[in-house]
Amino acid sequence: MELENLLIAFGLTLFAGLSTGIGSIIAFFAKRTNTKFLSISLGFSAGVMIYVSMIEIFVKAKDSLTLALGTVKGSWLTVIGFFVGMFLIALIDAFIPSSENPHEMYEVEDMDKSHSSNNQNLLRMGVFTALAIAIHNFPEGLATFTAALKDPSLGIPIAVAIAIHNIPEGIAVSVPIYYATGSRKKAFIYSFLSGLSEPVGALVGYVLLSFIFNDVTFGVLFAAVAGIMVYISLDELLPAAEKYGEHHLSIYGVVAGMIVMAISLLLFV
Repeated sequence: MELENLLIAFGLTLFAGLSTGIGSIIAFFAKRTNTKFLSISLGFSAGVMIYVSMIEIFVKAKDSLTLALGTVKGSWLTVIGFFVGMFLIALIDAFIPSSENPHEMYEVEDMDKSHSSNNQNLLRMGVFTALAIAIHNFPEGLATFTAALKDPSLGIPIAVAIAIHNIPEGIAVSVPIYYATGSRKKAFIYSFLSGLSEPVGALVGYVLLSFIFNDVTFGVLFAAVAGIMVYISLDELLPAAEKYGEHHLSIYGVVAGMIVMAISLLLFV
C-alpha cells in the first residue's frame, strides 16, 4: 500500500464522515430547507454511487478475482461478494428501530415543530439516532476507504456523494437533541460524533488489508463495497431525494450524477 494513497483514502473518509456536522450547522442557521436543491443533490449522489459501483468497482472486483481464481470461480465469487455487501447493510438496517433509523429525514422547519414534544423523549430519540447513524456509517467508511485506496480518482466522487447524503443525517441528529437540551453545542457534538464511525470503518479496512493484502481480498472487498453502495443508493438516497422534491427532480439528479461520474472516469482512462 502506497503511503500517499493511504493518506488520501483516510482523508476522504474523514471528510465524508464529518459532513454530518454540516447538516447540524444547516439546522441551526438556515431558515428554510431548500428541498429542491436537496432532492437534486441526493439524486446526484445516488447516480454517482450506482454508476461507479456497477461500471467500475464491480468490474475491477471481477478482474481481480478472475485473475487470481480463474473465470468461473472469480465470476461467482464477485457476484456472491456483491450480494453479501447488500445483505450486511440490510442486516444493519433491520436491527435499527424505525423511529431512530437514519432513513427518517428531517428538515430545518422541524426545529420549530419539536417544541411541544417531551424533552426526555426528544433527547432519547436524538441519542439513538446518532448511535444508529454511527452504526450505519461504519460500512460506508469501509466502502470509501477501500475505493480510494485502490484508486484515488474513484474515492473522490464517492466521498463527495456520501458526504452529501450525510448532511440530512446530521439534521436528523441535531433537531431532537437541540430542543431536548437547548444547547446548540451538544447537538453539534452528537451530530459530529455520529460521523466518526466512517473513519473507524476505514481503520478496520486498513487493518484487514494489512494482514491479508492480495488480489482475492481486494476483489471480495471491492465486490462487497459495490453491493453496499448500490443498496444505500436504492434504499436511502433515492427515497429521500423523492421525499424532498418532485419525482423528476430526483431522476434528473441521478442522470446528472451518472454523466459526471462517466466523464470523470473517462478522463482517467
